[in-house]
Amino acid sequence: MDAETRQREIARYKDGYRVVAEALAGATGAELDARPAPDAWSAREIVHHLADSEMTSAIRLRRLVAEEQPAIAAYDQDLFARRLYYDRPIASSLEAFRFARATTAEILDRLTEEEWAREGTHSEVGRFGVETWLEIYAKHAHGHASQIRRARASANQELRP
Repeated sequence: MDAETRQREIARYKDGYRVVAEALAGATGAELDARPAPDAWSAREIVHHLADSEMTSAIRLRRLVAEEQPAIAAYDQDLFARRLYYDRPIASSLEAFRFARATTAEILDRLTEEEWAREGTHSEVGRFGVETWLEIYAKHAHGHASQIRRARASANQELRP
């Protein structure tokens, strides 16, 4: 990844909280709990997923930078959704997402070329480096913000006669 692409992806990563917060602005309880399809997550569940994912990704990046060839463990996001009470209020999860991302962005801004080249091994995908990490998480929140908007829209369609 060249320096210009890297900076663009870091900016996209930093913008992730804003796009999610905008997608949630003014959401009603019905909009937070609506599912656009029977097997799709609600906006509420997406927010909790974002918090769990962001806290996990923050540790992954730290391990990639600090440890020699770390083993990066996968996790089952659907299991988390089923067992970690994703029906709870979203405020704390939204803040966890926000601040995990903010502290990680501070690290991204300081990485050296040598640190950008660091790698470990992911339990599902194998070779996994800092740049791969950025490619994944720079777009993660943006994709979920789109899902939140679709979920909210489905609630409004259900209310129409």
